[in-house]
Amino acid sequence: MKPLAGIRVVELARILAGPWCGQLLADLGAEVVKVERPGGGDDTRHWGPPFLHDAEGKPRDAAYFHATNRGKRSVAIDIATPAGQAAVRALVADADVVIENYKVGALARYGLDHASLSAVRPGLVTCSITGFGQTGPYAGRAGYDAIIQGMGGFMSLTGAPDGPPQKAGVAYVDLFTGVYSAVAILAALRRRDETGAGAHIDMALLDTQVAVLANQAMNFLASGAAPGRMGNGHPNLVPYQPFETADGALIVAVGNDAQFRRLCEVVGLAVDPDFATNAGRVAGRVRLLPMLAAAIRRWRKAALYEALEAAGIPAGPINSVAETFADPQVVARGMRIDPGGIPGVASPIVIDGERMAADTPSPKRSG
Repeated sequence: MKPLAGIRVVELARILAGPWCGQLLADLGAEVVKVERPGGGDDTRHWGPPFLHDAEGKPRDAAYFHATNRGKRSVAIDIATPAGQAAVRALVADADVVIENYKVGALARYGLDHASLSAVRPGLVTCSITGFGQTGPYAGRAGYDAIIQGMGGFMSLTGAPDGPPQKAGVAYVDLFTGVYSAVAILAALRRRDETGAGAHIDMALLDTQVAVLANQAMNFLASGAAPGRMGNGHPNLVPYQPFETADGALIVAVGNDAQFRRLCEVVGLAVDPDFATNAGRVAGRVRLLPMLAAAIRRWRKAALYEALEAAGIPAGPINSVAETFADPQVVARGMRIDPGGIPGVASPIVIDGERMAADTPSPKRSG
């Protein structure tokens, strides 16, 4: 039995952050009921091409929708109507969790906010996901992943030093917010088990983006100097980046001084005392990296990869998405799944040897 079996979730969320949270809970065994507007449903059903088709060739909405709604069932409800509001309250009457990503105050107009629903279901855990949170001067604004990546400092760190700021290739703020939301929900359920008290969780995309600045935020807080773009370099480790070999790029990720000494031995570079420590390598990166790049360029990629692996030096290729799904390790770990004949990507969570992935596909449109 999966760990969240018996937990019932009502998802009043669309696009990505809220549905990602709901899918994660479904993968862990929760029953997730997705409330969609009649007719069109979740916006991402239409975010294609590409579109998927079932075994009979019938269309099954955009691939984007299927990336984030596995394991749920769907109901079509117009929450702007009294009948729709009653239908949502009926769903919540025996639910444990509500996930919603409406603008601040919007659900209160329909009597579907946390305070109103808690009267129907004492002990309810409601997770509200917005761009900027329930408080503060931006609380009423809509928030979108790309905007948050820009506002929250991420884009100032991403891209070539002499190029423009770049966003990530996936909507990672939405994804991180979905994961943090699931963690918060599980913590609130744990507390409810002990006290019987429900909770209103306030998740903001901007909060998440600032939080996951991680070491770059601490670099700024410790030094007072705002970090900038370094391309594929690392602000705190050298060498930790791709290098060009004679026939393609290979990422070399040196995490300690012993690994660096072994790297120098492998590529035939004398160890300069100035670079014996990571602090020295960070300070002297402008001098070190061209020398290291010249030594690595003499190698062919496969031979260097093999030599580095044998020496215990972390390295890896830069794969396309197609190459990633063909990688023997990805295949062996079962990261591609096909619930109901619909291709998907499994959750990364494995508990007691069992991959936590719902065995049903994303729901068909209802109503």
